[in-house]
Amino acid sequence: MSTGLAMGRLMSMMNTADAKAFVRQHFEDFVNRQDLAAADRNFAADYQEHGSDVPPGLPAGPAGPKQYLAAAFQRFPDINVTIEDIISEGDKVVVRNTWRATDKTSGQKIEFSGIVIWRIVEEKLAERWAYLQAPHPVH
Repeated sequence: MSTGLAMGRLMSMMNTADAKAFVRQHFEDFVNRQDLAAADRNFAADYQEHGSDVPPGLPAGPAGPKQYLAAAFQRFPDINVTIEDIISEGDKVVVRNTWRATDKTSGQKIEFSGIVIWRIVEEKLAERWAYLQAPHPVH
């Protein structure tokens, strides 16, 4: 199948507006509502992680992001992400976001921003590339 035909088939399943809405809802559910079951709904079974922010050794598929975020929720129980910009083209959605949280142990408020690129296949998150700023204290 040519790239154009494959892209056309993909876009007929989820247009750019739907793809952006899907990613917005994913962040809202998975992060802001701390709904770990969103991983099972939203990530493809063969999900691939390319973000430098993710520690090595996480399980493949939805279990990896679920384990990673569960640990983050323990350390930062009030973690919240705000989408600043969102762009969609083809099978990719790009998000510029800001994360805010309070470290449960120290009480220190932190903030960091980043750019995340998601690849969507058959209405599931198939791949992620993340470029995140190092967390810094908020005064």
